[in-house]
Amino acid sequence: MKIIINADDFGRHELINKAVEKAVEVGCLRSATLMPGGKAFEDAVRISREHPSLGVGIHFTLANGVPILPPEEIPSLVTEDGVFYDDYLAFLKRYMQGKVRIQEVRSELSAQLEKMKRTGLALTHVDSHQHLHHVPGILGVVLDLAEAAGIHALRVSRARVFDGDLGSAGQFIGRMGLGCLADYAAVRARKRGFFMPDHFTGIVAGEAVSETYLEGFLEHLRDGTTEVMLHPGTENGILQRDCRWVHDFEAEFHAVTSPNILAKLREREIAAVNFSSLQE
Repeated sequence: MKIIINADDFGRHELINKAVEKAVEVGCLRSATLMPGGKAFEDAVRISREHPSLGVGIHFTLANGVPILPPEEIPSLVTEDGVFYDDYLAFLKRYMQGKVRIQEVRSELSAQLEKMKRTGLALTHVDSHQHLHHVPGILGVVLDLAEAAGIHALRVSRARVFDGDLGSAGQFIGRMGLGCLADYAAVRARKRGFFMPDHFTGIVAGEAVSETYLEGFLEHLRDGTTEVMLHPGTENGILQRDCRWVHDFEAEFHAVTSPNILAKLREREIAAVNFSSLQE
């Protein structure tokens, strides 16, 4: 059995980068996806170069972030302030109303990928901020760009509906919808020769994948490779303010650096890997 513990939003904030760096050095983190428009992008690149055991992918971003291209080149993707719309719901509403131009999506994501390629890092996989790469139309763009760049692994966010704490009816409906899109993405990607983990989990135990949740999850880990999506960080107060997200970054950081979790991995002979292992 193998597990890919992936840190999303790498490069978004220096306190996220700090958590990723420490979790690679003393914990079980072996994978992260770098946000091209993140304010701490260059710091994340430095950390990646200094830690070759960390597999780095691209975290394509179309919502809740800053574009790479000038706003005037992608007017259908940005607000009057020149930034992406706040969240996936706002983006999807515009997308379903036909207000998003797919050519602008292609141009922006291409620019994000080019920025990543200029770092010289060997990219292990692709995923996206708030799972927007699963959306029909956008998925095709992502697969085209990844294939052309020689990237052959993809996240498929198929979390089990009743895994962890559902929290609300809205969360249940959201997970059902994401599951349907993920199934669609998996079929399309597999036909084009992409690799993906067998199983997926993340942000299912309340506001974070805590040490308690992760320890229990490892007890029942299924055969094959499982991706666990995390957003680790240090200093919750600063990150919650700067990212405008009430998430327990610290809990996820502690989970992947916990001696108990490391012992559990050894005990059950579970290998912590990154997406490059899918092609072995």
